[in-house]
Amino acid sequence: MLILFLIVFIDLVGFGLIIPLLPFYAEAFAATPFVVGLVMATYSLTQFVAAPVWGRLSDRVGRRPVLLLSLAGAVIAYGWLAFADSLWTLFAARALGGVMAGNISAAFAYVADVTTPENRAKGMGMIGAAFGLGFMAGPAIGGILAGPDPLNADFQTPALAAAGLSLAALTLALIRLKESLAPEIRARLSAQPPTQRRAQFKKALQRPNVGMLIGLSFLATFVFAGLETTFAMWSERKFGWGPEQNGYMFSFVGVLSVAVQGGLIGTLARRFGEARLIAHGALALAIGLALIPFSHSLPVLLTAMVIVGYGFSVMTPSLTSLISLQVGEHDQGGVMGVSRSATTFARVVGPVWAGFLFQTLGKDWPYYIGAVVMVGVLFLAVRARKAIAATEAASPGAAADG
Repeated sequence: MLILFLIVFIDLVGFGLIIPLLPFYAEAFAATPFVVGLVMATYSLTQFVAAPVWGRLSDRVGRRPVLLLSLAGAVIAYGWLAFADSLWTLFAARALGGVMAGNISAAFAYVADVTTPENRAKGMGMIGAAFGLGFMAGPAIGGILAGPDPLNADFQTPALAAAGLSLAALTLALIRLKESLAPEIRARLSAQPPTQRRAQFKKALQRPNVGMLIGLSFLATFVFAGLETTFAMWSERKFGWGPEQNGYMFSFVGVLSVAVQGGLIGTLARRFGEARLIAHGALALAIGLALIPFSHSLPVLLTAMVIVGYGFSVMTPSLTSLISLQVGEHDQGGVMGVSRSATTFARVVGPVWAGFLFQTLGKDWPYYIGAVVMVGVLFLAVRARKAIAATEAASPGAAADG
């Protein structure tokens, strides 16, 4: 588990390196804000398409070969990104990077292979921590390497550093990572029909309350992905910031996210329950997003980003936990897979929508509209809480029995 943690952490640092400079990179090739949104969405779109393919392939040939192949592909993708000389090559490099990022499904499957049901949550939490810590360190490093000047940013060095980190993760996996899936289990999993995923999707949405909760996860991620896409362009126009300043800001939000999800969320969930925390997080997101356009100084902007980061960090694990509680143990994997697919797809449409609003209505409108969407999510969350309470009152323990 420790080896997998290090591999995922190193890989996510490499991913985080690119976040603060990508909008400036695209604008260097005369991309409009809408096209910047398309560039950001390309990565998530190819990841969305590739993830089930990687997962299926890992069932057939094992987790280790899939992880090795995808890490090698990530080295190529980042190297290509470093030497992109046109907008189409930027799109292509990000598309290849997204395909290789689909290996995350194999990483989570690896955790499921090597843990028991009793310690699986701990194992998944370790991988989640690797995500958070990697994304916390990556943007700051990428921003420092790219520099503070948006007009003369160094796009090549961070991309080469990301390629180097992926190569380090690949080397570590080659030397230390063992196969987790026994041959007989591979044979059994390979025999499952490809239509099973579609059946799981339909079954998940038909379960009481699950469809609504997955919809809330989609909307929250949709709004937050729009913020991630447009914030660097907004801060450049508002404060003249470049990749370095934006890298610090994304890392600041990452630190807050790790603090909330790594420590505070357990106490809050025990005291208030997941359903109330979802509504609470939606309200915080709405307030924070609405405050961003009125942030004319750094203290106000930091306040807004704290509220936004707190709201999203409270909502995400609460939604995941509550979705899990609505189904029995035999349906956990399928329903969680559907939920993850929904949030990945939200990272496809969220950036495109936010980029369109930024270009057509103005730089503040992704946050105005995002705040309105989260107010809607707040009302839906209250409705979901009542529906869940009614379901539990009518049939206690039904969800746990599956």
